[in-house]
Amino acid sequence: MLRTALTEIDWKGDVMTDLTRKILRGLSLVGFLLVGWLSIQFIHMSEMNAWAGPQSSNKSTKAAGDAERGRAVFNGKGVCYYCHGIDGNKDQRPQLAADTAALIAQLNPQPVDLRNPKVLYLKSDKQRARAIREGHPGTGMFPDTTMTTQELTDTLAYLALLRREGS
Repeated sequence: MLRTALTEIDWKGDVMTDLTRKILRGLSLVGFLLVGWLSIQFIHMSEMNAWAGPQSSNKSTKAAGDAERGRAVFNGKGVCYYCHGIDGNKDQRPQLAADTAALIAQLNPQPVDLRNPKVLYLKSDKQRARAIREGHPGTGMFPDTTMTTQELTDTLAYLALLRREGS
């Protein structure tokens, strides 16, 4: 018996129905589109990585902080110096409004001396970063959500410098 040109035979030698043929064509189209999309994504990602430069093999490397930029944040945008003093010197506070100065004077406990590592409660940069971002419970330190991640990293580098200078 002869088969017409519209009849197709699947890989097992069975005659395919119109429904089977439509499903396979649909799957073929979806597969083709998916492979094409994945190829484009792969090319796009490879181009992005080519511009990014070589990848570091050390995954524990963290962003370097710039202590001088951290000093500017500490004594400026971060307003850390209001309570901890200019450059961490508690005896050298900026000129503040009378009500702000009165509130700081009433803090209990008083702001810690950042130059004296022996009295510092927070021992890691992770703890310090969290205290800066979220505030420090049980103290007058309020959260600072305005600092960028780089400014926070720079401030942590500056705090490390203050601790070394105070030792």
